[in-house]
Amino acid sequence: MIEPALLVAARSGDGDAFRELVAPHLPALHLHCYRMLGSYHDAEEAMQEVLLRAWRHLDGFEARAPLRHWLYRIATTTSLKIIDARARRPGTVAEINYLEPYPDRLLDALPAGADPAAVAERRESVSLAFVAALQLLPATQRAAVILRDVLAWRAGEVAALLETSVAAVNSALQRARVTLRAALPEGARRPLDAEDRRVLARFVDAWHRRDVSGLAMLLRDDVELRMPPVELAFHGRDAVLGFFTTVPAGGAFEQMRLVITAANGQPAVAAFDAGPDGPQPYGVMVFELIDGAIATITGFPTVADPLLDQAFALRP
Repeated sequence: MIEPALLVAARSGDGDAFRELVAPHLPALHLHCYRMLGSYHDAEEAMQEVLLRAWRHLDGFEARAPLRHWLYRIATTTSLKIIDARARRPGTVAEINYLEPYPDRLLDALPAGADPAAVAERRESVSLAFVAALQLLPATQRAAVILRDVLAWRAGEVAALLETSVAAVNSALQRARVTLRAALPEGARRPLDAEDRRVLARFVDAWHRRDVSGLAMLLRDDVELRMPPVELAFHGRDAVLGFFTTVPAGGAFEQMRLVITAANGQPAVAAFDAGPDGPQPYGVMVFELIDGAIATITGFPTVADPLLDQAFALRP
């Protein structure tokens, strides 16, 4: 419920009142922009524009619907403009050169009820596989499936936001769901459990001991390693182990210290290069586990990316 006096003060130019008015909605809006854009950086930029537009057009909010919906409208149209400005839509997951992880510490900070999907179905609604699959959709299909299937908006509300008909929204949803079903891996969408955490702990332990055989036991035969923004991918246990034993720290990968973290509702580790100047952030690896084994590893460099470093609050 909006406090009328707060809204009146914000409309009169009171910046503090405006910040207090929108603050409860910002975490969920940021996550919405991330789902739309697949990039933490782009979500940050989008939110700056969302706040600016909300401030400038607050007089246009008629309070007939919740403020949250009005802000989601701004966040969605802002994201659509960013998507439209990109050179082209990726045709495969490997072509998504802007994909970035989302820190679980931000998901955990969501106010109760702010984004029910992130609480009740976090594994599915924010997983890297789901966010990546969303990026394969045309922009309006992406918005429709997020608003309708993730945030549970009514078809009429989605149609009004996208300035189209309910029939067009339903048609877009049907096409989007087909694409998502084809792109999402089977067996990956489930809550994390104690076994997943044990697998992650064993991975970190084997890494630090340079136990290649121990690492191999934790990887599926068909494991895949991807490293956006590079379109290069390693397929299969031998290829992934070959990368680990030749590339990180010049092959002395045990010198890279790993710290357990979480991203996109998935197990993850932050890697630190134990150099002469002390441990420095190197990257984040996000894992997809299926049946107690590592199926996918997605690595994101943070060594030259202070924004991701700050987002994860990485510490050795």
